[in-house]
Amino acid sequence: MTDTTLDTDGLSRRRLLKVGLFGSAFLATAGLTATLSGCSASTPASGYAILRESDLPFLRALIPVMLEGAVPAERMPQAIDGTLQSLDYSLDRLSPEMLKLTVQLFDVLALPITRGPLTGVWGRWENASAQDVRNFLDRWQNSVIGLLKMGHASLLQLVMMAWYSRPESWAHCGYPGPPTV
Repeated sequence: MTDTTLDTDGLSRRRLLKVGLFGSAFLATAGLTATLSGCSASTPASGYAILRESDLPFLRALIPVMLEGAVPAERMPQAIDGTLQSLDYSLDRLSPEMLKLTVQLFDVLALPITRGPLTGVWGRWENASAQDVRNFLDRWQNSVIGLLKMGHASLLQLVMMAWYSRPESWAHCGYPGPPTV
């Protein structure tokens, strides 16, 4: 039988609360800094309704890692562009509050002062390797900070919904498409 107990050496309730509060304060400060520094300019990039130029480098690094195994390498550029279009379409239909939270998440990931400490990617997203992105995703997925886990889940859901809403993704998962009427 597998032992499923947690190794709690050094992990007390007090320490967990401190880490959670520190993480929350750090993310709130980062979001405010991004907003005040102009990083979160609300002007969409050319061809998009919501996605901004500052969001695209991160998403172009993230999407291929998340779609590994679902898209052949030769079709990845089209899959990235299609996923970005679907993501933008979905974001344009979010409630104002959910859109605000998503934009804050993208701001935290775009701002160099927060990107390095929170993701482990110290350089620009354009220079991040696929392994750097995988390490970032693992870091957030397994974080003791609940906000980072929520950020990971949000990114995963946003990208997967954007990709699997596209007809070119359906064959890979065995979906024949909607019935014809």
